[in-house]
Amino acid sequence: MKFFVVYIQEAHPTDGWQVPDNEQEQVLYATPQTADHREEIASACVLHLNLSIPTLVDDMTNDVDMKYAALPDRLFLIGADGRVAYRSGPGPWGFKPDELEAAINQYLASAGQRSPPKD
Repeated sequence: MKFFVVYIQEAHPTDGWQVPDNEQEQVLYATPQTADHREEIASACVLHLNLSIPTLVDDMTNDVDMKYAALPDRLFLIGADGRVAYRSGPGPWGFKPDELEAAINQYLASAGQRSPPKD
C-alpha cells in the first residue's frame, strides 16, 4: 500500500481569496504561473508541515484537482483497480482521517489483506 500527498492549486493565494489564518501563519503565496514555482510552494509546504509522505505536484492545468474535485483538500483511497474506494467530504470539515483509516481497513479486509501497521 502506498500513500501520497498531491499538492494541487493554491487554495488561498495572495492574489485571490486570502484568509486570516494564512496571514497569521505567513503562508503567503501568489498563484504560481509556472510548474517550477508550484513545485517550490509544494516543497515549502512539505518542509513547513514536516511531511514524511511522498508529495506529488499537480500539473499547471490542475488535471488531478479537476478530475477528483480535490479543492480545497480531500482524502482519497484508490483501489488496486484504479477506482475510488473512499472519498472524504471537502476540507477542512470533511477531512476525517479516522474515516479514511476505517475505509482502508475495510478495503484490505475485503481484499483478504491485513491492516497496515499503526505509527
